[in-house]
Amino acid sequence: MANRRPVVRGLRKRWLISSVGPVVTILILLAIFAVGAVDNNYYGGARASLEAKAKAGADYFNTYTMSSYSEYYRTASLYVATFDESDVIELQFLNVAGRIETSTRGLTAGTSPGTPEISRAIDSRQVAAYQGADPATGERIMAVSSPLVFNGTVVGVMRYVTSIRQIDRQALLTGAVAAAIIVGVLLLVVVTSLLFINKVVEPVAEVSDAAKRISGGSYGIQLSNRYPDELGELVDNINDMSLKISQSEKMQTEFISSVSHELRTPLTAISGWTETLLADVGGDEEQSRRGLGIILKESRRLSNMVEELLEFSKMQDGRFTLRMETVDLQAEFEDAIYTYRELLRQEGIALEYSDGDQILDRPVSGDPERLKQVFYNVLDNAAKHGGAGKRISAGIRLENDEYVLTVRDYGTGIPEAELPYVKQKFYKGSSKARGSGIGLAVCDEIVERHGGTFTIANAEGGGAVVTIRLPAEAQQK
Repeated sequence: MANRRPVVRGLRKRWLISSVGPVVTILILLAIFAVGAVDNNYYGGARASLEAKAKAGADYFNTYTMSSYSEYYRTASLYVATFDESDVIELQFLNVAGRIETSTRGLTAGTSPGTPEISRAIDSRQVAAYQGADPATGERIMAVSSPLVFNGTVVGVMRYVTSIRQIDRQALLTGAVAAAIIVGVLLLVVVTSLLFINKVVEPVAEVSDAAKRISGGSYGIQLSNRYPDELGELVDNINDMSLKISQSEKMQTEFISSVSHELRTPLTAISGWTETLLADVGGDEEQSRRGLGIILKESRRLSNMVEELLEFSKMQDGRFTLRMETVDLQAEFEDAIYTYRELLRQEGIALEYSDGDQILDRPVSGDPERLKQVFYNVLDNAAKHGGAGKRISAGIRLENDEYVLTVRDYGTGIPEAELPYVKQKFYKGSSKARGSGIGLAVCDEIVERHGGTFTIANAEGGGAVVTIRLPAEAQQK
């Protein structure tokens, strides 16, 4: 478990970065947008209202009251005295030096506000605004100044000032609500992501641990599948892989043991009879002939076994090839029948053959040597595994543009549990007969490369039957 944690943490970290990262980016953008919206909605609205008042008032003064300074001052004093929003907005008239001449709050008269928008309004002759701390009191204010012009010269400034403490509070409250929503959404995304990734990480860690155990040699272990989704499919695949590796390992072990035994038996016979013949120079001629016959038989068995191993090696590394030509399938099959019939007769096994009284003149495209190898192997297996029935039936017929060849023995048959595996490499099952366990796998490969099928089943009435189907070439007109 300790070795697994860094991988799990890495997976969780990558998941959080890839899933939460974009959400955080979006939330930051939304926060920036919310700040802009709050500024525009609260501060922008208040600024626009003050600028409208300042512009309207300045236009009035510039148009109607700038005939003389006394008239301007009298009208400004009256304007200040009748200003109906003095409880929330301070109205000021300033001279070009930036000092207050008259104001809705008389205490500020003669003082200098010191905010930068005053000089900007005088210099640019345009309405200018300021938002920030009051230099005199430190209070948060918003001020708008508009220049007063007489004969093309700025003679004063009309200035509106209001506290933005309430606006700041409202903006702060709105920002806090927005921040709380953003944090809540972020926490929700993180928590749901962690819950989800934990449901992924734990099974992945379990599967990873199982894979390590399998790679370490613990073949055949099975994981409990508690997942109904793709993870469940992954667990099923791991279990299937583990089972197949275990079966393959078992079959290879049995194959090595079987081949070792199969090689040792004929070699022992050959070695023993050779020593006997060498020691019995000029002895019994009949015994010598018998010994030479046994040596020849066991040598052939060794050659056949080595040939099977070579064929298997070619199948494994891709060197298994066919020399295709037009083949008379019936003639090749009958050659194998007649070759084996006498050998089987000597062992007390009758080999029956039937062609169904059909005219089998349609050739097949194939490798005659490989096909004959299949026939020999099938007949040999029927004798080894079903010879107890003392009878083998072979037949060939033409069905729907394909040849069907059958070889049936009348022995005990194949256990039903072993039928799905009899064509697998190295598999011998419960059979005690001699052999490497790869002959049927080679036969299946040869028939498949000819475009046919090779099946093994139990026959009705006892015994096993091998069925080979091969496509026939089109009949020539």
